[in-house]
Amino acid sequence: MRAAAGRSPRKPRFARASLRPAEHDELVQSRAEAEAAIIEARKSHERLRQAVDLLPQGIVILDPEGRYVLWNKQYSEIYSKTADLFAEGARLEDTLRVGVARGDYPEAAGHEEEWIAQRLKKLYQPGARHEQTLSDGRVILIEERRTDDGGVVGLRVDITELKQREASFRLLFDGNPVPMIVCALDDERILGVNDAAVAHYGYSRTEFEKLKIRSLQAFDSEPPWTTDRSNERAARTWKHVKADGALIDLAIYSRELTYAERPAVLLALMDITERKRAEARLAFMAQHDGLTGLPNRNLLRQQVDEMLLHTRRSAEKVAVLMLGLDNFKAVNETLGHAVGDKLLRGVAKRLRSTLREEDALARLNSDEFAIVQSGLTRPEDAVMLAKRLLEAIADPYLLDGHSVVIGASIGIAMAPADGDDSEKLLKSADMALSRAKLDARGTFAFFEAALHAKAQSRRKTEVELRDAIQNDVLRPYYQPLVDLSSGRITGFEALVRWPHAERGMVSPAEFIPVAEETGLINPLGGLMLRRACFDAATWPDDVRVAVNLSPLQFRSGNLLSMVTDALKHSGLPPRRLELEITETLLLEKSAQVLATLHALRALGVRISMDDFGTGYSSLSYLRSFPFDKIKIDQSFVRDLGANREAQAIIRSIVSLGKGLGVTITAEGVETEAELSCLRAEGCDEGQGFLFSKARPNIEIISLLAAQRGIDAADEEDAAMVA
Repeated sequence: MRAAAGRSPRKPRFARASLRPAEHDELVQSRAEAEAAIIEARKSHERLRQAVDLLPQGIVILDPEGRYVLWNKQYSEIYSKTADLFAEGARLEDTLRVGVARGDYPEAAGHEEEWIAQRLKKLYQPGARHEQTLSDGRVILIEERRTDDGGVVGLRVDITELKQREASFRLLFDGNPVPMIVCALDDERILGVNDAAVAHYGYSRTEFEKLKIRSLQAFDSEPPWTTDRSNERAARTWKHVKADGALIDLAIYSRELTYAERPAVLLALMDITERKRAEARLAFMAQHDGLTGLPNRNLLRQQVDEMLLHTRRSAEKVAVLMLGLDNFKAVNETLGHAVGDKLLRGVAKRLRSTLREEDALARLNSDEFAIVQSGLTRPEDAVMLAKRLLEAIADPYLLDGHSVVIGASIGIAMAPADGDDSEKLLKSADMALSRAKLDARGTFAFFEAALHAKAQSRRKTEVELRDAIQNDVLRPYYQPLVDLSSGRITGFEALVRWPHAERGMVSPAEFIPVAEETGLINPLGGLMLRRACFDAATWPDDVRVAVNLSPLQFRSGNLLSMVTDALKHSGLPPRRLELEITETLLLEKSAQVLATLHALRALGVRISMDDFGTGYSSLSYLRSFPFDKIKIDQSFVRDLGANREAQAIIRSIVSLGKGLGVTITAEGVETEAELSCLRAEGCDEGQGFLFSKARPNIEIISLLAAQRGIDAADEEDAAMVA
């Protein structure tokens, strides 16, 4: 019993199920395959995660309940403010609500629930892509698709920079004052236009969008981008037609871009119609005369050279006729420049109607025209044309109620004898015209070789004279003015002399006309005036100096200041300076001339009329200005003793001078008989070779010293007699 009592009770034993060996092996294999599949799935999932992390776009995968299954790094960076909520199994709706509460989606402000509902609708019923703006200003493009199991695969692209470029494009495009058009590269259809294009062309936007760019072109031509594939192209010129049919010129700049997801080109359209017209006007004016519309010298030279080229291999000749109107200046001065302009246009019209279609006509300067005729066989053909031209011009012109009659002179040069190019021919014709005007106005003259030699000599004189003025080579020589009653020298006339190193003393008759024609008379006259004043300042106080003035010096406008400066720097009192003018100056009847003369007179300078009696109305000039002296022209003094008519003229002039209180000086006194006659008539002064030729200043000083010696001796004799 103890033993029994002490024995523990036996536990019940359960029967253990036993598997057959085949079943056991199958179970082990299934378990191993499941574990391997799980491991492989985990590897695939990790590879998928690594793959999507490499994508530049944000990727998210949701299950059918809208819970997060997978998302990549870019997705987390895009939604960085709510990325802490992302977890497997978390609902997208919940993260949206938290984000809206935090203010991550500014578009939801004020209507949060409505915004969330619309967002979820787009999530579960995906369609077109849409955009989402975040609180930091970024813009996200969202594209979502449903999966076969009802889940969602979403794509997120940060398009902030693209939107900024679009905004910049819109700003530059829509508000640009330059007309701009965007058209497709493939079919050239217009995709967009800005306001400036609508206003400039006159088409509405709807009308534009029905057009292709070729519809605007005036002529069928390839668009610029078809020939130049560079990204941005320099301007090319097109002609377009506006809605109202107006034709315009355009400088077009083009640049390729993507517009509404289509390859396109942006065209900036600069209207250069007015610029082209201005350029055409400038080009025309560069080769034509603005008043008559005729070709000018430049175009004429081209035309002449073309004619010469065509006739070079034939026996035909080319004639150049240089036509200058006679006394045209008088028409301008008496009737005014408006009538003068109408006269020039009338002359041009008559000349053109007289010529053949193939003849050339040009206006060269104020009153000169050139006519070029080809196909001539002899000089007489040019003569016939010249006569027809002179006859055509000679008929009266009715201009503003005035009947105007004008004549002309013509110079003729023939090619190839007088020149084988345009420049030589025009020069030859110009020299022939100068000869025609000198010989007899209203006629014609042919060029001669001697004229060319003379012109060459004149040109050489001009060059050497200019050099002589610059190098202070010219000198004043002085011819005495003698008081006829006492025989004393009262003054000297300054006469310019040119001592040439090779030619000796050059005659003033040779170089003064050249100086006046070339404008050198102003520096030459100024130089002589200054030298004469400096020399006279060394003479006795009662001896004056007379200086000749050319009419051209009055036109320079600085004569008064030139005289003032010469007196100031030399110290010569104004009363000792005489300025001699000719009647030619007063022919102009210019208020400026008279004002200058009065201003000089106000300085104390004496004014003398030179060559009195040679003009057409000398007496009338004495009323225009109160002269201090009248100089009788030497033509009235020559052989005075034997010429009763000349004596009567001298007597009248002297009487006139005494009545006006004007000093009368006779020029060109060469004989004792002339001197006696002048004294008998009461002439005040004389000047001429009888007294002395023109001398350099050093001899004048000696001459004045000798006169002072005589005066001193006379005073001593008078004292002894007393």
